[in-house]
Amino acid sequence: MTPQKQNITITDAQQDFLGITNKDKLSAASKRALLWDPNLGNEWFFDYAVSDLKGDLAYEEGVVRRDPSAMIKHDGKYYVWYSKSVGPTQGFAGDIENDKVFPWDRCDIWYATSVDGITWKEEGVAVARGEKGAYDDRSVFTVEIMEYEGMYYLCYQTVKSPYNVRVKNQVGLAWSNSPNGPWTKSKEPILSPANNGIWKGTEDNRFAVEKKGDFDSHKVHDPCILPYKGKFYLYYKGEQMGEAITFGGRQIRHGVAIADNPKGPYIKSPYNPISNSGHEICVWPYNGGIASLITTDGPEKNTVQWAPDGINFEIKAVVKGAPHAIGLNRTADTEKEPTEILRWGLTHEYKTFDYQYIRRFTTWRITEHKAKGEKGEN
Repeated sequence: MTPQKQNITITDAQQDFLGITNKDKLSAASKRALLWDPNLGNEWFFDYAVSDLKGDLAYEEGVVRRDPSAMIKHDGKYYVWYSKSVGPTQGFAGDIENDKVFPWDRCDIWYATSVDGITWKEEGVAVARGEKGAYDDRSVFTVEIMEYEGMYYLCYQTVKSPYNVRVKNQVGLAWSNSPNGPWTKSKEPILSPANNGIWKGTEDNRFAVEKKGDFDSHKVHDPCILPYKGKFYLYYKGEQMGEAITFGGRQIRHGVAIADNPKGPYIKSPYNPISNSGHEICVWPYNGGIASLITTDGPEKNTVQWAPDGINFEIKAVVKGAPHAIGLNRTADTEKEPTEILRWGLTHEYKTFDYQYIRRFTTWRITEHKAKGEKGEN
């Protein structure tokens, strides 16, 4: 093996702590270890469990309730918004003009309230699909809530009919001075896919491309707006035309678009993509920066990351897994500890491919590891 040139100075303490055999012969792993944050502790690590809800959000046969938003509290009650549809999924094989091609197809956005976060009352439709011909006439779904200066903002995915394989999802916005509505919808999307990919041929095939384009050339998904440093950061999931399977999962990445006003215009960051992994967006403020839970897809899946500037994320913890489509508890004290906001919240679970329902999750910090039967502290 060819010796590697070394330009790294290692103290005796570093060598002892990291167990490095030879200061003059460093593997790539040892070089990475030397860059670790020496103060990184256990506060970013957690495990979780999921349990059923009561009331109107308990499982209901024939009904889809999924992708819960974050929760806010108003007049002593928690509020949550979510995607709701009815009936089974037919897929793309039939009449896509009239069939339901995904569980999140033909959805409206509903909301529910709860005093204790366990028993919920469904209150009704918050944002409905648009009129025929509108950019949101097919489905509105995967919603998030932002409360800011007495106003409430819902951002969500939209699809215009017909819902074919190559359809390009967009992001819409609605606002109100009350969490109970009524809601005013944006006349146009606030975010759209990049327009620099080129489909190959005319067959409705999302994998056939001449040029893939940017990481979000096909779809912009899972929007979440956070007030941050005097601006508004719209985090979202990007899907690329000709999406590949890499690292054992889909080729999914995250991006951010920034505005001076909650209603936009939102300008995509030139540093996009800001994550090379992940699925649903799950972000929260912490210690002057933004934390992010990355799950499901990509080489950095099942990690908790943090960016001091909301853009340049670094891995802080690797976790066993996490609930899907997390609805965070925005009433939590996010400065108490890095994952305090994850102590409890909402998630969705597949009963079958046709029907999903909303459940509650709880997490707890992992601070030590013991072998089975071992006594005492490690």
